[in-house]
Amino acid sequence: MKTIFEKSVPGQSTVQLPKSDVPEIKINSLIPSAYQRKKLNLPVVSKINVVRHYTKLSQRNFGVDQGFYPLGSCTMKYNPRINEDMAALPGFCYPHPLADDKDAQGGLEIYYELEQYLKEITGFDAVVLQPAAGAHGEATGAMLMKAYFENRKEKRTKMLIPDAAHGTNPASSSLCGFESITIKSNAEGGIDLKDLEKHMDKETVGLMLTNPNTLGLFERNIKKVAKIIHKKGGLLYCDGANMNPMLGVTRPGDQGFDLIQLNLHKSFSTPHGGGGPGSGPVGVNKKLIPFIPTPIIKKRKNGFYYRDYSPQKSIGKVRAFMGNFGVIVKAYTYIRSLGSNGLRRAGQHSVLNANYIRVKLMPHYHLAYNRICMHESVFSDKKQQKYDVSTLDIAKRLLDYGYHAPTIYFPMIVHGAIMIEPNETESKSTIDGFIDAMIQIAKESKENPELVKSAPNNMPITRVNELKAARDPNLKWEE
Repeated sequence: MKTIFEKSVPGQSTVQLPKSDVPEIKINSLIPSAYQRKKLNLPVVSKINVVRHYTKLSQRNFGVDQGFYPLGSCTMKYNPRINEDMAALPGFCYPHPLADDKDAQGGLEIYYELEQYLKEITGFDAVVLQPAAGAHGEATGAMLMKAYFENRKEKRTKMLIPDAAHGTNPASSSLCGFESITIKSNAEGGIDLKDLEKHMDKETVGLMLTNPNTLGLFERNIKKVAKIIHKKGGLLYCDGANMNPMLGVTRPGDQGFDLIQLNLHKSFSTPHGGGGPGSGPVGVNKKLIPFIPTPIIKKRKNGFYYRDYSPQKSIGKVRAFMGNFGVIVKAYTYIRSLGSNGLRRAGQHSVLNANYIRVKLMPHYHLAYNRICMHESVFSDKKQQKYDVSTLDIAKRLLDYGYHAPTIYFPMIVHGAIMIEPNETESKSTIDGFIDAMIQIAKESKENPELVKSAPNNMPITRVNELKAARDPNLKWEE
């Protein structure tokens, strides 16, 4: 498709803007001359051609409303439109963020009730909704851990992070000044308890553990892990990005975790991708409550909701105003729509769908860890490598069959990883179609590897040189 610049025709009629009623400002006084452009080479395109150009671009995009999106660890599932309708209600989308408590009772009630729901779902004593995304929630959790030990006058400088962790875990740890220490996985994909005991000492803050982990596996030794951490006075942090399969089935607070971050835009059904919007609430047990971000939403006996800024040990605000309120409303709507039984079924179905794929594809792709998985399973290209077909080739070929590619080459402890998460909203017929496509690609890899290695073959854009794109990006149009 031609760029909008190539469609430019001098003299075409575009949008006619009304005459500005804003007083003119001398640009020279605001922008140094070295940075002023003398001529703007903007395209001249008619309004209808602009509309058609961007509409055609949007039709080339792929989204969960168009097809199956098995993106592992990201839970790209269908999001009920009622969530959007509720978030768009005037009473929710128009109030000023600095409105007095008396003028924001509806919004504060949503905050308060969602916190109660998430406390019940996760098993923690308090929840704060401020963080703007999962990684932001992680950073907030690490800040809480730091504040806890500083209050106890304990100098702890190290954070333990499994080799199968999300990449943001060490980043969140480093932001708080901690040294990240990698803990090995054992033969079944869980924490190596001997390696954990070796590194856990009185200088260690604790362990940031994703459960289920990025291999899609539940930590079978979670009670033992918690005991090792707590024996040395440390804190056990749960990266709750993979909360989906545990909904209504088990609670991290009951497993021995001290705090957790959730991804409302994943487990609790808000569209995400492309940088947002998101929300990453943090749940804590009693010993960490004094440090949670303020304001804390409280409720008086007469039913009046208010913001409490009084806690003296709080780490303070971590987000402007009250966080991403629209996402919070969507999560609230999702939970109220499903109820406790519906959330449990969602968790169970995510596990059922993932294990159905795992069993069906085992004869055709190498399974990294052959055990029951949770919400996702991780295969590799080990069987296809003998035909010189890689994970990237398989992912590209899958596009030709009308499916978005799964997560590839992650987690990095599995060479050539293919991480597949079907989530709970997909039907058996959709999953069967995906399985058939994957089996056919495995067959093609053996019988006609060049077909797979040249894929995608029937997409608007075929195979590109990704290495050149990364090292020599073309970020602007030039004549």
